[in-house]
Amino acid sequence: MSDLAPPSLLVGLDLIEIDRIASALERHPERFRERCFTAREIAELDRKPKPSESYAGRFAAKEAVGKALGTGVHFTWTEIEVAGRGKPTVTLHGWTRDVAERKGIVAIDVSITHSRTTSAAVAIAILRD
Repeated sequence: MSDLAPPSLLVGLDLIEIDRIASALERHPERFRERCFTAREIAELDRKPKPSESYAGRFAAKEAVGKALGTGVHFTWTEIEVAGRGKPTVTLHGWTRDVAERKGIVAIDVSITHSRTTSAAVAIAILRD
């Protein structure tokens, strides 16, 4: 195995129950939103037909990005912005961006899906050649 080339991709995966996010939105609507999401994300997600499902998907995407980076999220959810209509894009800020740059990550792609009860996301971090 030692003669294998280093990976050019890093992968993270996360699942979350939609009810957990719905409960957080009900109990602490402003605090939860502001702690975990950027103003752009909140504006987009509050307009969705099923906000709890959409918030859960974006939360799972942030967790998946943290796993792909190999760092977890460390309470820096707003440093990972998953936004945009259609297929969302990932923008990193602050400490999280610095970690990605040190690791040679040039882009992160995410895909989000939902069932009736669960949201899931996969993140693929692409490394510089």
